[in-house]
Amino acid sequence: MAGIAVMAAACGSGKTGDSGSGAGLVLGTTDKIFSLDPALAYDNGSLQAETQIYQTLLNFAPGKTTPEPDAAEKCGFTTPTVYSCTMKPGLKFANGNPLTAASVKFSFDRILKINDPNGPASLLGNLDHTDAPDPKTVNFTLKVANDQTFASMLPSQAGIIVDEKSFPADKVLPDEDVVKTNAFSGPYTISSYEKNKLVEYKANPGYDGLFGKPKNNGVSVKYYAEAANLKLDVQNGNIDIAYRSLSPTDVDSLRNDGKVTVHEGPGGELRYIVFNMNTMPGGTPAQKLAVRKAVASSVDRDALATGVYKGTYKPAYSSVVPGATGATEPYKDIYGAKPNKDAAAKFLSDAGVAAPVTLNLQYNSDHYGGSSSEEYAAIKNQLESTGLFKVNLQSTEWVSYQDERVKDSYPLYQFGWFPDFPDADNYLTPFFAPNNTLQNHFEDPRINALLTAETTEPDPAKRADILKQVQFSLANDHLPMLPLLAGTNIAVAGKNVQGVSDTLDPTFKFRFGVLSK
Repeated sequence: MAGIAVMAAACGSGKTGDSGSGAGLVLGTTDKIFSLDPALAYDNGSLQAETQIYQTLLNFAPGKTTPEPDAAEKCGFTTPTVYSCTMKPGLKFANGNPLTAASVKFSFDRILKINDPNGPASLLGNLDHTDAPDPKTVNFTLKVANDQTFASMLPSQAGIIVDEKSFPADKVLPDEDVVKTNAFSGPYTISSYEKNKLVEYKANPGYDGLFGKPKNNGVSVKYYAEAANLKLDVQNGNIDIAYRSLSPTDVDSLRNDGKVTVHEGPGGELRYIVFNMNTMPGGTPAQKLAVRKAVASSVDRDALATGVYKGTYKPAYSSVVPGATGATEPYKDIYGAKPNKDAAAKFLSDAGVAAPVTLNLQYNSDHYGGSSSEEYAAIKNQLESTGLFKVNLQSTEWVSYQDERVKDSYPLYQFGWFPDFPDADNYLTPFFAPNNTLQNHFEDPRINALLTAETTEPDPAKRADILKQVQFSLANDHLPMLPLLAGTNIAVAGKNVQGVSDTLDPTFKFRFGVLSK
């Protein structure tokens, strides 16, 4: 469905203040908010909003990758299976309700109870139960001892604290009702909400957390249907910042524009194809695996990175992005850095799969940037040029896409990942453990055991070896998804905007509070 070129371009959504200390800013994005309810939201567009309006026990300060106290005073293991946090005293939501240990217990219990397939419940796989013995103490009892990732999980979307007096315990709250509750405890509250058109944030004077007082009095976020219009507005000074997702060609051209600055930060984004293990082509599990291996032998990541993305993405040969602790490149080692038609054909013939294999491949037209159409047209061409595949390519807008992908509607589909926290495990456990976010019917006992082992291994060298085993087994024995590209973190801002680079870090938390002009 064709979208309006510029959402809410003339709805009182111009700049919210003159330049100078405390002035408001306008940010533009093509990312969409899926939900403001943390039990349902597990996507980058929703994370951008949640980062501003909610607190977590621990969080990541700008530029840091070690979690620090936010709503908590301190956290740590009291026994190998109990992780305990002490709350800051006197915390309140913007509606006046107290934010206590009971709020934390309610929030974690709620995510697990609702267990929405689009939500972040998969991050809580090691949580057995949560207790709040008094208003200041939260105890998390874990299924497996010595979880090296639990502290880093607390700043994620699964760790968001909501108001137990405003949110229902067993169902998702619609966005309009979330806004009406004013149950916000982050650096900002929402003063006006037109979903995926215009959202206005106002600095929250009652915020007491890691990020400190915002350097601006408010931020307006405008949502765009087309990246080309996002580029024009930041170029012409109609908005202050463009963050996700300008096309690679636009980024290249803006580097030479003296009116704006292109800010780049450490990456972490992963782009990949998910295989539905039940509905993908193949009459038996062995045949399905052969099809997946043939696809892996036929894609040309370098061509995608250079031809489509102009070097703003790099080839990815594992679900763990290059540069992360324990990252290896098993797909390069097993299937090669370049396409290999003969190897692909042998995988199919050895399994008794007749070519050409029909692949129904779905991609998203609005969530992963305007180049998705070009990317998937290139993938279709790469696969069909082998003579081994016939690709039926279809696109769906994000809100419908998120619903349909978990209903087995897509045998193969595009997906992307923005890390919850900067650890190699975050590229493995959410994808491949039980109740994983891919919801593609993959589960394997050996992989589960390896994931538990790497999560609980305190020795860095031993943990890196286990991570290597996991990555190789996934690529060689299972291949439930096919990693394609790893990306950088890019924002474009006017020359008078300060603080943008401070928040471009591997956590993918874009913190409005550091911005000023």
